Amino acid sequence: MDIKEILKRVDHTLLKQDAVWEDIKKKCDDGMKYGTASVCIPPSFVKRAKRYTDGKIKICTVIGFPNGYQTTETKAFETRDAVEKGADEIDMVINIGDLKDKNYVAVINEIMEIKSACRERVLKVIIETCMLTKDEKIKMCEIVTEAGADYIKTSTGFGGAGATFEDIELFKKYVGKDVKIKAAGGISSIADAEKFIELGADRLGTSRIVKIVKEEGLC
Repeated sequence: MDIKEILKRVDHTLLKQDAVWEDIKKKCDDGMKYGTASVCIPPSFVKRAKRYTDGKIKICTVIGFPNGYQTTETKAFETRDAVEKGADEIDMVINIGDLKDKNYVAVINEIMEIKSACRERVLKVIIETCMLTKDEKIKMCEIVTEAGADYIKTSTGFGGAGATFEDIELFKKYVGKDVKIKAAGGISSIADAEKFIELGADRLGTSRIVKIVKEEGLC
């Protein structure tokens, strides 16, 4: 697979707690230079990054991150604030406790409320696969589809494990036809990136692919 085709699917990500503006600026520069789908950055940097990039790359940010146990009202406020500051895409974390309690109505209603707060922006729903059973993953495929979100996403990268090939295969089997798939967490090689795409991932949440491309002069 052509490396540029892989880069077009990458959400070039920096969500470390100690990130400073110079780190974010560099992430934006690399994303613009290498043609990634977006840069995925903390909400506090969205307004500055939007102004800095001037429409040259999409700005993605995270909501309810990384644990997902904020109230729906808090997540909705976060989303509206991010959109007002220029976010093009929103990656939200579900309330995992509600899912495990089988409080499916609360899970789907929250996703629908966040989708409404997005104002037509892309919404990706992070389900933190490493904490879920197979049945819970399947149920989340159904819920994300019913709620009208744009993507189902594997992981925050902070939950102890990231994307697996098996989870992408499972998503592909059970998610609705209008829902895309984002693999995130632990994608550390070009070969892995290709495999995730072949299995059905439309987006890849990673910082390492651009790093490899730079170090090896692939693009």
